[in-house]
Amino acid sequence: MATGQIFSKTTQALFYNFKQLPIQRMLDFDFLCGRETPSVAGIINPGAEGFQKLFFGQEEIAIPVHSTIEAACAAHPTADVFINFASFRSAAASSKSALRQPTIRVVAIIAEGVPESDTKELIAFARANNKVVLGPATVGGIQAGAFKIGDTAGTIDNIIQCKLYRPGSVGFVSKSGGMSNELYNTIARVTDGIYEGIAIGGDVFPGSTLSDHVLRFNNIPQVKMIVVLGELGGRDEYSLVEALKQGKISKPVVAWVSGTCARLFKSEVQFGHAGAKSGGEMESAQAKNQALQDAGAVVPTSYEAFETSIKETYDKLMEGGNITPIKEVIPPQIPEDLNIAIKSGKVRAPTHIISTISDDRGEEPCYAGVPMSSIVEQGYGIGDVISLLWFKRSLPRYCTHFIEICIMLCADHGPCVSGAHNTIVTARAGKDLVSCLVSGLLTIGPRFGGAVDDAARYFKDAYDRNLTPYEFVESMKKKGIRVPGIGHRIKRGDNRDKRVELLQLFARTHFPSVKYMEYAVQVETYTLSKANNLVLNVDGAIGSLFLDLLAGSGMFTKQEIDEIVEIGYLNGLFVLARAIGLIGHTFDQKRLKQPLYRHPWEDVLYTK
Repeated sequence: MATGQIFSKTTQALFYNFKQLPIQRMLDFDFLCGRETPSVAGIINPGAEGFQKLFFGQEEIAIPVHSTIEAACAAHPTADVFINFASFRSAAASSKSALRQPTIRVVAIIAEGVPESDTKELIAFARANNKVVLGPATVGGIQAGAFKIGDTAGTIDNIIQCKLYRPGSVGFVSKSGGMSNELYNTIARVTDGIYEGIAIGGDVFPGSTLSDHVLRFNNIPQVKMIVVLGELGGRDEYSLVEALKQGKISKPVVAWVSGTCARLFKSEVQFGHAGAKSGGEMESAQAKNQALQDAGAVVPTSYEAFETSIKETYDKLMEGGNITPIKEVIPPQIPEDLNIAIKSGKVRAPTHIISTISDDRGEEPCYAGVPMSSIVEQGYGIGDVISLLWFKRSLPRYCTHFIEICIMLCADHGPCVSGAHNTIVTARAGKDLVSCLVSGLLTIGPRFGGAVDDAARYFKDAYDRNLTPYEFVESMKKKGIRVPGIGHRIKRGDNRDKRVELLQLFARTHFPSVKYMEYAVQVETYTLSKANNLVLNVDGAIGSLFLDLLAGSGMFTKQEIDEIVEIGYLNGLFVLARAIGLIGHTFDQKRLKQPLYRHPWEDVLYTK
C-alpha cells in the first residue's frame, strides 16, 4: 500500500468501458482546477479503436480509444490510474490485468457485486506489488484542485459548493460514496475544505481499508486533520484503533461509525452496503465508536454532532497556528453543453439542416405530417409515399397510381442499355450491391433517362407559348437540339411502344385533362412526317403526362409546377424506377456466378 499521496495535478488515468458522462465530469473538474492537461489520457473499449470527442473547457478534444488494456498502457506510459467501469461480471478480470501492468499504481473498481473470492485475490496481488485498489463498489476518490475519479463529488455545482476546486487541509475517508458527498459539504462549511477524499467502497472486503488511507494522510504534509466515516459491520475500524494506540497517527482524527440505530431492531439488519450488516457486538457501531474514542480519536455523541466535532478540531488547529488560512480563489465558469443551454432557454442556436418532408422525433416517423401507422393502416402504396416525400401532400389516387405505373414501366429495359450494362460488368467484377447499383445509376443523364425532364421542360415551354408543332420542332432544329421525348432506335410509327400506349390509355381514362400529352401527340404527328422512327417514346409520354398530372390535379400552382420541372423531379422518378432493375441485374449476375467480363476483340474497331 502506498505511504503518501497517490494523486497530483499531473495524474492521468485510463478509463475502462466508455461512459461519456463520468469522463466529461472528470474533464470539467480538470478545467475548474486549472489543469493544463486532461486527466483522462485514454479510453479502453474492448473491440473498438479510434478517438472519442469530448470537451476540455470550451475546447473540443479527441481522446484515444484502445481495444486492449495492454495497448492503452503502452500508448500512455505516464497514466498510472486505472478507472474500471466494467460490470461486476468482468470487473475482476480487467482489474487484475491492469494491476499486472507496470505503469498502473491505482485501480478504482466502480462495480458492485464483484465475487468476494476475486476481490481477495486482487487485494493480495495489490499488496504484494505495492499498489492501491479502491473498491469494489466505490465512487472513487478526489484530490481537491488536482484530480478526481469518475462521478466522485457529483455535479460541478456540488464541487464548487464544497470548495473542491482547490486544496484544503482535511483528509477524509469513508466507506460510502454517497455519504462522502455529504461530508465534503459538511467539511467545507466548518473548515477550509478537504485535501483528499476517498470512498473505499461498501463491499465486505474493500481493496484498501480506512486505516490504509488514514496512515497515508498522516504522511501528507498538507493534510492537517483527518475525518473518518465508518459504518457497522466488519472490523475494519479496529485496524485504525490499533494504529491510534500504537502512536502511528500524529494528526487529530475525528471519526464516526454510522449505524447506531441497528440496536433498535429485534433481528439482524442489513443496510445498503454489502459490508454494512449488523453482526456481533464487536461489529456494532456503538462498540466501534467507543473503541475509537478510547484510542484517542475525537468521536461525537451522534452523527448530528459530527459537524461540531470537526469544526472544534479545526478551530483548535487554527488557534495553534498549525493551519495557514487558504486564500480563496474564484473558479472559472464551466461552459454549458449546447443542448442543455438550449433546453434552459439561455441560448439560440441556428440549425444546419432544414427538413420539411419527414420527422422522426416523435413516437413514430411521419412523412409530410402523416404518421407511419396511418400510412400502413390506410393501405398507402409506393405512389402515396412518393407524393408525401416528394410533393409534401397526398395526391389523388389516380395520380399515385400513375406514378406506380411509371415506376413499373421504367424499372428495366433489358441488359443492353448503358445503365444495366455497367451494373452487369461491375457485378461480374465481384463488387458489392451498392457499387454495382451506383455504377449503373451514374450513366443516367441527358442521353439515358434525363430525357424525361427535358421532354417536360420543352413541351411545357412550347405549349405555354402557343407554338404550333411545326414552330416548335423547326425552332429546335435551328438551335441544333433534338426534341427530347421523340425518337426511338427500334420503335416506328407502325410499331408503337406498348408502354406509351398504356400510359396514354390510363391518362385519357383517369386524368381530368391531358392537354400536354395531346400536344406531344401533335408534335409526334409532325415528326413522323419526317421520319418513321421519330415516335413519341416513353420519356416523352411520361414527361408530358406528368405535366398534365400536376396541372390537372389542381393541387399545384404554376410556380410550383415550374419549380418541380426545373429541379428534376421527373428524372428522380426514372432513377427510382431504374434502381429496381439495376439491383435485379446485380442479383442475377451473382446468382449465375458470372466471371469477370471482358469485351470481345472482334467488337472493337482498332484504327489509327
